[in-house]
Amino acid sequence: MKNTLIAPSILSSDFGKIYESIELINRSEADWIHCDVMDGRFVPNITFGFPVLSAVKRVAQKPLDVHLMIVEPEKYLVDFKKAGADILTVHIEVSSHLHRTINGIRDLGMSPGVAINPHTSIELLNEIISDIDLVCLMSVNPGFGGQKFIENTYSKIERLKNLIISKNSKAKIEIDGGVDFNNVSKLIKAGADVLVAGNTVFGAKNPEEAISKLKNSSLHTLSN
Repeated sequence: MKNTLIAPSILSSDFGKIYESIELINRSEADWIHCDVMDGRFVPNITFGFPVLSAVKRVAQKPLDVHLMIVEPEKYLVDFKKAGADILTVHIEVSSHLHRTINGIRDLGMSPGVAINPHTSIELLNEIISDIDLVCLMSVNPGFGGQKFIENTYSKIERLKNLIISKNSKAKIEIDGGVDFNNVSKLIKAGADVLVAGNTVFGAKNPEEAISKLKNSSLHTLSN
């Protein structure tokens, strides 16, 4: 049976208690730790860079799933490797030499991923899908947490799944934005493999229980 991965996003955590948040994820049933890096240019927000990522890595016991919402990501691949990224995802919208960037990520020992915005067509992945380990489908417009989930995401997942199968790709489908208890089952049924959850986890009274509920919801969906 397929195991749906849960990746809590630390962007929604209390940065004044970042170590406690990472230790909570370590204890939980989560699979990855999702880290959103924003530069204020590709998206209208700035989050954190290498020092914070390195600090997270020192405490983390689970893979760091690093999502770059930055321009010219190819300039910083070595730096993100040194900072501790295990999975490194770049946006197709800012990567003019995507194959070169993907190969650079893999050559450094990280798993390469490609993210696409809600308005970006699945068909643009046609020439790269066999070379990557992950596709991050943005189900909100990138830049801020807590946005409303875009309903068209479900059909986009299904189209992406068909592309992956047709190309005999092993890429996982990750959903980033607006994931909650109301849509988790539908996302999995559509074909999602990885669910990023920010406010649903860190906005809960008990984040560890919220992670467990997401994980158990996915297991229940897959068993039916």
